[in-house]
Amino acid sequence: MKRKNILFIMADQMAAPMLPLHNSASTIKMPNLQRLAASSVVFDAAYCNSPLCAPSRFTLVSGQLPSKIGAYDNAADFPADVPTYAHYLRRLGYKTALAGKMHFCGPDQLHGYEQRLTSDIYPADYGWSVNWDEPDARQSWYHNMASVLQAGPCVRSNQLDFDEEAVYRGQQYLFDHVREDNPQPFCLTVSMTHPHDPYTIPQAFWDLYRDEDIPLPNQDIAQADQDPHSKRLLKAYDLWDKSMPEQKIRDARRAYFGACSYIDSNIGKLLQTLEDCGLSDDTIVVFSGDHGDMLGERGLWYKMSWYEMSARVPLLISAPGQFAAGRVNASVSTADLLPTLVELAGGQLDANLPLDGRSLLPHLQGLRGHDEVFGEYMGEGSIGPLMMIRRGAYKFIYSEQDPCLLYDTQNDPHERHELSQNAEHRERFAAFLAEAKAKWDMPLIHQQVLASQRRRRFVAQALTIGKLKSWDHQPMVDASQQYMRNHIDLDDLERKARFPLPDTQPAIVNN
Repeated sequence: MKRKNILFIMADQMAAPMLPLHNSASTIKMPNLQRLAASSVVFDAAYCNSPLCAPSRFTLVSGQLPSKIGAYDNAADFPADVPTYAHYLRRLGYKTALAGKMHFCGPDQLHGYEQRLTSDIYPADYGWSVNWDEPDARQSWYHNMASVLQAGPCVRSNQLDFDEEAVYRGQQYLFDHVREDNPQPFCLTVSMTHPHDPYTIPQAFWDLYRDEDIPLPNQDIAQADQDPHSKRLLKAYDLWDKSMPEQKIRDARRAYFGACSYIDSNIGKLLQTLEDCGLSDDTIVVFSGDHGDMLGERGLWYKMSWYEMSARVPLLISAPGQFAAGRVNASVSTADLLPTLVELAGGQLDANLPLDGRSLLPHLQGLRGHDEVFGEYMGEGSIGPLMMIRRGAYKFIYSEQDPCLLYDTQNDPHERHELSQNAEHRERFAAFLAEAKAKWDMPLIHQQVLASQRRRRFVAQALTIGKLKSWDHQPMVDASQQYMRNHIDLDDLERKARFPLPDTQPAIVNN
C-alpha cells in the first residue's frame, strides 16, 4: 500500500484556550483551520512538554523529555545522535523537508531533514544560555514589555518576512513534488513564527477586529500574591513593580488575534496548494504548536510557566479515509507526535531507542488511549527544574525550590483555586508528590543543567573572539537550474515546469 504524504503545519506561541478550535466563545477568526478541524481528530487537551521554544521543539521532534536530551533552554545544544521523526521517516523512504522555524541550536541544523528550505529566525549559537549561577541577574536578551507597549498594526516586520518565505518555500516544495512525479512520499514541515510576539500585524488583519471584540484577561493577580516562579518571570521580563495600561493590553491581544488570523490565511494557502496539486486525498495533515502565551492572564505574559495559557497547544490530525472526525478530551502532548507519525507512515518504532512519547493512534481510532502528560522546564525565570504532571482532571507542578501546586483544570479551567493545602485533596497531592520524587532525580538534573549552562557560556564567549563561524543554516539554491537556462531545452523545460502537463501539441496544418 502506498504510504501517505504528511504535511505538518506549526504555529509558534499559539495559546490553545484562546482559539475557536478549542473554545466556542472565541472571537478569533480562523475559518480555514475550522474547516480542517471539521474533518479531523481534534485534541482538546494537548500540551507542550516544555513551555519554551527550543526545548519544546526538541522534545516534539524527538519524542524525548528535555532532561533526557539536554534540552534545557533556548540555547541548548541538540545532539546530532538523537533520533527524530525525520530520521524515522527517511528510513521508511520518505523525502523529509523543513520550511521555517525549529530553533535547532548547535552545528547540526538538519536533524534528519533531507532538505531545509529556509534559514531559522532564531540564532543557532549558545548566546541565549540561562544562568542559574546568577539567578537575580536580568539578561539583556530576555523578553521585556516592549512587545506590549509597542503593540499595533504594521506594514512589515521581521516575522512577516520570515513567515512569507516559509510558506512560499513550502508551497514551492509541493509544486516541485508533483512536477517531478516522484513516487516517494514526502513529509513536509512548515513552521511559522506567528503569533509569537512582538504583537504587531498588517492593517488588514488588525482591522478584522474591533476593540470591543477583544476580551481583557479573565483574572489579574496582584504581583505580591503570585507564586514564586511567576514573580521571577515578572522580574525577568521587567514588569515587576510596574503595571500595563489597559489599552496596551487590549492592543497586544488584538494584534495577537490578527496574527492568529494571519496564520489561518497561510494554512489556507497550504491546503489550497495541496488541492491544486491533487495531493489532498493522499496527504495526512497535522497542525500543532510549540507552546502558548499568557497574554496578560494572571498578570503574566509570554510563556515559561505551566499555566494553561502557556502550556496548552492546538493539535489536530486529518487523515483522509483513515479516521472519522472527532474530539479527544484526554491529555496528550507533542512528544506523542513522533510515534504517531511513524505508525501513520506504516513503520515501527525501534524498541532499542529511548522514547517518552506514546502513539496517538488509539485516540485516532476512537479507542481508549493514554491520558497523561509529563513536562519539564529549566529555562528563563527558573532557579531549578520545574516539572509538571497532567493526568485526568488534575495538574501537578513540582519544584524543590518553590511550593508544589495542584489544580483541577477540568472544573477550574482558569486555575483560580490552588489545591495543595485543601484537605479534600491531601491524599491526591501526596500521591502526586511521591510519584514526582520517584520519577525525577531533581538534584542530579539540577547539576546537569548547571554544568551545561557553564560549558555553553564558556564556549559562547570564546567563539566571539577571532573569526566567527556561524552555525546558522544557509539554504543553498543552484540558480543555474532555475527558470530558463541555455543548457536546458526550452520546450522541454517549459513542459516539465507546467502542472498539469499540457496535452501533446497538435501539429500545425499548412494551408
